[in-house]
Amino acid sequence: MNANRNPAVIAGAITERAPMSSLRKTSLLAGVLYLLTFVSVPTLAIYGPVKSANYVLGSGPDNSAIIGGILEIIVALAGISTAVVLYPVLRKQNETAALGLVAARILESGTIFVGVAFLLSIVTLRQAGAGTDALATSHTLVALYDRIFLLGQSFMPAICDLLLGFLLYHSRLVPRGLSLIGIVGGPILLIGYFSILFGVIGQHDPLTGLFAIPVALFEFSLGIYFVVKGFKPSVITADK
Repeated sequence: MNANRNPAVIAGAITERAPMSSLRKTSLLAGVLYLLTFVSVPTLAIYGPVKSANYVLGSGPDNSAIIGGILEIIVALAGISTAVVLYPVLRKQNETAALGLVAARILESGTIFVGVAFLLSIVTLRQAGAGTDALATSHTLVALYDRIFLLGQSFMPAICDLLLGFLLYHSRLVPRGLSLIGIVGGPILLIGYFSILFGVIGQHDPLTGLFAIPVALFEFSLGIYFVVKGFKPSVITADK
């Protein structure tokens, strides 16, 4: 029998694949986590009812608000995890910047948790039948959510992506063109943040979303690249 056609030989060849390296596992996990940070995109629509003026006076299920809160919690946890997973690799390039990225991600995620608490407090008021007495409180909670959303999901992501873009650019773990999207996208998002802060544009104006496109493109592309390609060979991965 021809050895090349022997089923046992073929099976042996299949099982003798090289095991996945620790760096590949790290990049794959980081990529999946970055993609997971996009699961809260639907909240832009499903939070509409709970943020409406008379939500606490209405009736019916509160599922959309609760689901939105769960999605944002997932994003917060995934955001912290991205920085923690990448830290052992990025610290070899610049430990201070890598630690700063972890701290910034924790701060960003903390604001997301607080924002979720604001909106779910409105749900609690409605379920308790607080009525018209809770209208002013619900409006305040919506205003607080909008303000902390602006801080936690505009200002802080810009800082995070500036740090990450810097680390990736100098470490060459990904193509430099991809790193530059984060380095350029961070300041663009900051311009949008300060434009809203000083009243140049409104937080919910259509133009506002344009400032976030480069950062969103950077993080989504990074997630895809890490999942499909992993880290590029570089000086800081040479010992692995």
